[in-house]
Amino acid sequence: MRTGHFSPSQPSSPLHSSTTSNDSPSRQTFSQTLMEDTINDAGAIIKKWDLDASSSTSYNRVANLFRDYREEALKFLDAITNLQHGMHFVIKECSSSELLVQAQNLMQIAMKRLQKEMYTILSGNRYFLDSETLSRQSMRSSVSDDDDHDDEITNTEVSPRASEVEIVSELVMANLKAIADCMIGAGYGKECVKIYNLNRKSVIDETLYYLGVEKLTSSQIQKMDWELLEKKTKNWLGAVKIAVSTLFHGEKILCDHVFSASDAIRETCFAEISRESALTLLTFPEMVAKYKKLSLEKMFTVLDLYNSISELWDEIELIFSFTSFDIVKSQAMASLVKLGEAARLMLSEFESAIQKDTSKAKAGGGVHPLTRYVMNYLVFLGDYSGAFAEIIGDFPLSVQSPLPESYFMSPIPDEDDSPSSAVSVRLAWLVLVLLCKLDGKAQLYKDVSLSYLFLANNLNYVVSKVKKSNLKFLLGSDWLSKHEMKIRQYISNYERMGWNKVLTLLPENATEEMSLPEASEWFFKFNSGFEEAYRVQSSWVIPDPKLRDEVKISLSRKIVSGYRIFYEKYRESLRSGGVKSVVRFAPDDLQNYLSDLFYGTGLSEQARTAYGSASPSVSISTSSSPSHGR
Repeated sequence: MRTGHFSPSQPSSPLHSSTTSNDSPSRQTFSQTLMEDTINDAGAIIKKWDLDASSSTSYNRVANLFRDYREEALKFLDAITNLQHGMHFVIKECSSSELLVQAQNLMQIAMKRLQKEMYTILSGNRYFLDSETLSRQSMRSSVSDDDDHDDEITNTEVSPRASEVEIVSELVMANLKAIADCMIGAGYGKECVKIYNLNRKSVIDETLYYLGVEKLTSSQIQKMDWELLEKKTKNWLGAVKIAVSTLFHGEKILCDHVFSASDAIRETCFAEISRESALTLLTFPEMVAKYKKLSLEKMFTVLDLYNSISELWDEIELIFSFTSFDIVKSQAMASLVKLGEAARLMLSEFESAIQKDTSKAKAGGGVHPLTRYVMNYLVFLGDYSGAFAEIIGDFPLSVQSPLPESYFMSPIPDEDDSPSSAVSVRLAWLVLVLLCKLDGKAQLYKDVSLSYLFLANNLNYVVSKVKKSNLKFLLGSDWLSKHEMKIRQYISNYERMGWNKVLTLLPENATEEMSLPEASEWFFKFNSGFEEAYRVQSSWVIPDPKLRDEVKISLSRKIVSGYRIFYEKYRESLRSGGVKSVVRFAPDDLQNYLSDLFYGTGLSEQARTAYGSASPSVSISTSSSPSHGR
């Protein structure tokens, strides 16, 4: 055979050599021997770490191969790869069933060891595999996808900024990936995934539990008192960002890395550990939206829920991108829809409640409780302009207003990111509904001047709330200017109506001469008119200090200034003529009495003493000065 095989008469290339019938058995025997040696060499390494063999040291059976013996772990993985190649050869080229059985037994021993190693790594390294760490180092968490196990499980080159926890985390992830790649390649992917899923699903469930996320039914929600449901809602609001951005995001990073060898296993694995929990998380807002006892005050809880999902929507779509998570994304959308419907219903109820309010305006013309309630409500709505715009974008006004659109809103210059105009129009409309209601309440006052003061106070409160909140940017500067002008009109009407008897007495021509009897009569009428106006308005109120001072200054300019000219001109003449008692006020006295107004405290003590309980015509000493009643 040897001579024949190398006979000069044979072609020099073995590809073209004609093989005799005796050559094949010889070559098969050589190949079989080679595979036997390969399987035996692999078996020696594998059996060293056999969990059941009595020949293996007890320490090797309980030791953590990948944690404590990294070089041995590398040899172990290489041995499995060689064993797998040997098995393929035996199946294709060799009919030795005994050798195949031996190889299969060795593979089972190896896979059992890897299952134990994966379980040990997962259960013993939860601290280094927490979702926050995984999310934080997501850009560094992926290790090379090369098939070279040496690179995968020995690479410890990480960013110098990485913390010790992140370094260990990357190493653990590399070990898990190496085990998963090996088991999947050997056909044991199902066993690998089972161990992984049991461990990581428990991590997700425990984390959500500690975050306060509960699995509740719609029936349980409906039976809850609002106080309890509100508490659970606050827990959910505090948990959802962490759950989506950290927990599920981190688990996807880990799952994608460990099972990068198979897209199908990646999807199936991540779906099995997180889909149910994600549904539990995202179903809760829909159940709250269906709560039968929702009222106007609960609007902001609904908007908080809506805002949370809306802000996380891009992340939800990215994290749950697999087809198997369509049900999760559908649930998130269903919650948004139901929350939007609940918010629109409460908005309609809010508008209706304003229109149906039957409370009367209080004495004194101060800010009505309805005004305070509505404006505080709208200020909060303004803080939710983003979610509010999405909710009411296609929600028409309940009543078509005859007023032009310019009444409701004005353009907001240089605001590229300004909220939708639908929000501005809706808020302007609700303010208009309030102002119309206040017009009706103002008519209930018998004194017309008090009606105007009431309207001025309430519109001033509205404008003040707008200027100090996000409503300022939503309603615009034109809206503010128009309503500030309206306040001035109301104040002007109040001054004209409330002080008409006094203002008409002031001389148009201060230089015009008047006889002493005429001057005496003038002082008498002025005293009577001023005392009556002061008495009537002593219980009226202007709550806003700035507006109160502006009104006092305006009245002083109109009344005291004109009175001072007449007082200086006739005071001495009247005193010398024996009619001193008719000059009851010095200009400073008028100023002090005006300063005493608009605190809603009624007559000052000195004024009550001076006026008595009957007539305002009793003389007031020119030296008297009322306390300011502050």
